[in-house]
Amino acid sequence: MECFLGQRNGDERPLVVQFGMRSLPVLLLFVATILHAEEPIIRAGMVGLDTSHATAFTKTLNAADAEGPLAKVKVVAALPQGSPDLAGNAAKVEKYTKELREMGVEIVDSMEALLAKCDVLLVESVDGRPHLRQAAPALKAGKRVFVDKPMGGTLAQAIALSKYAEKTGTPMFSASSLRFGPGISSHRIEHPKLGKVIGCDAWSPAPNEPHHPDLFWYGIHGVETLFTIMGPGIESVQRTKAEGVDLVVGTWKDGRVGTFRGLRGASKRGYGATVFGTKGTGQAGGFEGYRHLVVKIAAFFDGGEAPVEMAETLEIHAFMEAADESVRQGGAAVKVSEVMAKAESEATTIVKSME
Repeated sequence: MECFLGQRNGDERPLVVQFGMRSLPVLLLFVATILHAEEPIIRAGMVGLDTSHATAFTKTLNAADAEGPLAKVKVVAALPQGSPDLAGNAAKVEKYTKELREMGVEIVDSMEALLAKCDVLLVESVDGRPHLRQAAPALKAGKRVFVDKPMGGTLAQAIALSKYAEKTGTPMFSASSLRFGPGISSHRIEHPKLGKVIGCDAWSPAPNEPHHPDLFWYGIHGVETLFTIMGPGIESVQRTKAEGVDLVVGTWKDGRVGTFRGLRGASKRGYGATVFGTKGTGQAGGFEGYRHLVVKIAAFFDGGEAPVEMAETLEIHAFMEAADESVRQGGAAVKVSEVMAKAESEATTIVKSME
């Protein structure tokens, strides 16, 4: 058996190696090794280095023992950006930039330089306000984008980003890491033991940040937990603020009720949910690390479908913005459709300004 391996340098004669049948397993292993070595790596860029997500995601993707989808994506370059009006933000950018550089990630000084070095983009700014500006150049260039939560600093910004992604025809998704932990994702809509989900009470820390609607900061983790379990279809939202907790009651279009409790002050700890099913009641797990999310991101970057429908992501942001509107209206129930319509109009103006 002969195997053609190419040509010697400066020699037109083919380089051929002969194998006997007993050598077939060795040959197959040799060929497989070559094919694996030539498999192109998807080069990921990262913008916004003011969160521990930047280093945690990079450690997972760039690990020497990465397997499956994780082995196909490597963070190769990063652009340090932060928000000067957030307390302590500059120090975080400096800290995580240093750590990424020590991990072998090239640090660049412009979005143009970043896009020249990457095939896909991770938008990791802890602040949702710059996400549209940071993601747009990659979307325009046809590079897939993952946007860390929140997708925007307001519902209108989130809708504008989704519209721009649709306009450019470039796949994009956004999600909280809480969504993909098995303890939560296994309860989505129907659970083997609890039956169909008829209600849910989710909770998470929810400290305020003055530049974002209240729940957009940390509360989004618990809200995404709620939607992961209940599924989309929110119709109205009503919010009550009390000592140490925000209670947000959502009514779904099919009549089901789900609640989110935003924990503040002394009780500001923990993630989880109580799930009410047709067969029983049970607890859904809390935070289970970032790996589950990063696996989904890597599979998406490798050409897979977005693991979260954009319509559901926008419902999550609408739920949070409607919660603020409920407070402005003295705790009244607010129709999500009305909040969405107002934000849609604002988003259209934002997208036009980008042309």
